[in-house]
Amino acid sequence: MGPMVAARAFRRSIGRHVANGDLVVGDGARIQAILKGSLAWTGKGHATDRAVVLGLNGYTPRALIDIDVNDLIGDLWQRIRIEEDAWTAGFAPPDDIIFDRGDPLPEHPNGMIFRVVDGDRCLHERRYFSIGGGFISGEEEIDDIEAPLAMEDAQGFPYPFESGRDMLEMSQECGLSIAGMKRENEHRYHGDKELDRGLDEIWMVMKQCIENGLGAEGTLPGGLNVKRRAHHLIEALRAGEGRISMNDWLCAYAMAVNEENAAGHMVVTAPTNGAAGVVPAVLNYMVEHEGLDMDGIHDFLLTAAAIGGLIKHRSSISGAEVGCQGEVGSASAMAAAGLCAVMGGTVAQVENAAEIALEHHLGLTCDPVAGLVQVPCIERNGFGAIKAFTAASLAMRGSGHHIMTLDACISAMKQTGEEMSHKFKETSLGGLAVSITEC
Repeated sequence: MGPMVAARAFRRSIGRHVANGDLVVGDGARIQAILKGSLAWTGKGHATDRAVVLGLNGYTPRALIDIDVNDLIGDLWQRIRIEEDAWTAGFAPPDDIIFDRGDPLPEHPNGMIFRVVDGDRCLHERRYFSIGGGFISGEEEIDDIEAPLAMEDAQGFPYPFESGRDMLEMSQECGLSIAGMKRENEHRYHGDKELDRGLDEIWMVMKQCIENGLGAEGTLPGGLNVKRRAHHLIEALRAGEGRISMNDWLCAYAMAVNEENAAGHMVVTAPTNGAAGVVPAVLNYMVEHEGLDMDGIHDFLLTAAAIGGLIKHRSSISGAEVGCQGEVGSASAMAAAGLCAVMGGTVAQVENAAEIALEHHLGLTCDPVAGLVQVPCIERNGFGAIKAFTAASLAMRGSGHHIMTLDACISAMKQTGEEMSHKFKETSLGGLAVSITEC
């Protein structure tokens, strides 16, 4: 998602500079996309090249929801030019997308360089960084932002908590839940009806992803010949085969979503594509098996969003930065918090649930086999959902008072990620990615 957004941003950047008269794109001009760091090492498996092609042709992730991307890519891949009303430039994907496996850009391991070149001359260049969850940063702000995140003045928000401690103190002072404070903050941009419509849409898309995944069979693309398992798992559960536990349902729902992601289909970044199954799985379980209503769904999502925001603000959700502890670990913490909230937990118990879930993902590497978001990623989402449920249940059995705070756990995750070898951070150079033995 990030590279698609970046590629589209570069297309628009060309248009702006042409319109301003400071860029002339002649007949011999070409566009080059140079992928650096983990985008180079796992770009094929993560379909980064496909994303760049889509973005340079003006598409956004949201615009592709109802489009057969495979058919579209088949057409776009054969084209040799990008055409706009005011400019046109050559672009042949096999030649002009370059996987540069040399040193990554110093600012971030997910870096991209887009250029308009004419022969040996570079006419226009922009650098972008994919920081997780489909968000990007440009070269102008990457050195001046935290986490890295673009910052906004906290003034004007009624409850601008920037840490778990702030969150607990503000809640105690105002008497609102985490979801209540998050809702009030969102009112700066959205009224209640608009906010609820947005939350409804997120849930409906999550639900659709689960249903799509549970209904699909076959082999996932990419070359590993991974068989879809969610459909057969849910059929066995619905038929009452064998001993059935909550864990089985959670795995079926989570794996359904991540099999859809592995197939290149629609998912909700929660907080990332690779960790997209955890939050929907836990929420769907509560809806299907515990009768959670729409108000509860809203509170779940708002609480989860608040925790995800803290993690992103104080550390990272990018596997290329901190490993999978920042992806599935963050998703599990978000889901645990949302679950604890709708189970009637206090704010202190919710914070505790998030901390427990995150704590027991610390050190988790991002080592996708063949660079594909399949092994171990699909099953890992199931286990992230199980840990979220366990964390919420454990927190509900306590008073909310605990030794390790959420803030301290997030700090530990950040430090662990910084000291983790790049081999274990979405490069497929270590761990399971190099441990397959071919018979």
